[in-house]
Amino acid sequence: MKPHYKRILLKLSGESLLGSQQYGIDSSILSYVAEEVKVIHDLGVEVALVIGGGNIYRGINAEQQGIDRVSGDYMGMLATVINSIALQNALELRGVPTRLQTAITMSQIAEPFIRRRAVRHLEKGRVIIFGAGTGNPYFTTDTSASLRATEINADVIIKGTRVDGVYDSDPEKNPDAKRFDTVTFRYALENNLRVMDMTAFTLAQENNVPIIVYDMATEGNLKRLVMGEKIGTKITN
Repeated sequence: MKPHYKRILLKLSGESLLGSQQYGIDSSILSYVAEEVKVIHDLGVEVALVIGGGNIYRGINAEQQGIDRVSGDYMGMLATVINSIALQNALELRGVPTRLQTAITMSQIAEPFIRRRAVRHLEKGRVIIFGAGTGNPYFTTDTSASLRATEINADVIIKGTRVDGVYDSDPEKNPDAKRFDTVTFRYALENNLRVMDMTAFTLAQENNVPIIVYDMATEGNLKRLVMGEKIGTKITN
């Protein structure tokens, strides 16, 4: 069987790397994520990755510490690069060729983001990791994911979370919360379903890039998803 999706953008939160820790990177979670990506890469899927930095630094909370929002956001971007380097290393230890491209120039450790070069890496079978967000303050890594997915013509944005899809209310607080299999962008916006932040969500909607929200903690979910199984919640126009 051929994969259902040829080119995907996988969005992970920085917090997903915490594991049982309160700060930093849990090496067992890092290994698990790398293995999940390797499996779909070996199927021939072209994979791009965006990972947040919340396990190291959250720019949005910086103001409470007396750091202005812009400085805090730049610190958060650097945190995403730390996570990106860690993930790159974990993938390459498993024989997966990777390239790291950053929105802020860091020539000693990464390529600058160049769209045509990114697409060429994907065509050559390299996993590409996009670090440092969009390179601009006030934009989240969700927005970066939508932007990069649009630029590389990804078939879908796959967002790994702690829950198995999108619900009509918080399933961790409401045991009777109803999960959606599919939902439209319009319905999600009108009912304030918190899939991504508004800028990211609108960007995906306008460029007709579907989003799938799935439980990344269940082993094999990512493979089943790219093979076309109905995993999680799919948001489309």
